[in-house]
Amino acid sequence: MDPVVHFEMPYGDRERVAAFYTAAFGWRMKSLGEEMGDYVLATTTEMDEKGPKRAGSINGGFFPKADGGGMPLVVIAVTDIGEAMKKVAAAGGKVHGEPMAIPGVGQYVSFTDTEGNRGSMLQPVPHNWHAPDAKGPAK
Repeated sequence: MDPVVHFEMPYGDRERVAAFYTAAFGWRMKSLGEEMGDYVLATTTEMDEKGPKRAGSINGGFFPKADGGGMPLVVIAVTDIGEAMKKVAAAGGKVHGEPMAIPGVGQYVSFTDTEGNRGSMLQPVPHNWHAPDAKGPAK
């Protein structure tokens, strides 16, 4: 079973979204700047070297709305992104392009499911907490 390891939501105003989630939920927000597409990281749970301290918790981020729109998505960790892309297509979904490398994180590609929902897949680099190992997904 491939787990959800990250969420993403669009924003219209970077400072406003950061202030809201900090005030409402106590999340730590970090803007990565223009060189990273104005992405804003959202730390929602405490981490240690093994990953989230609380089982079932994930962190996420926010991206600028394109053309005034955008929809939330989840990121699913997969063991082999090439095989996962084939499975998505075989199940009736559409993979958008080729995987891109995110330095220090892994290979990433987005897809649309049969209902029009957008999602993403990530083949994490082995040192990340959510990277599957030879024994299966990390706990």
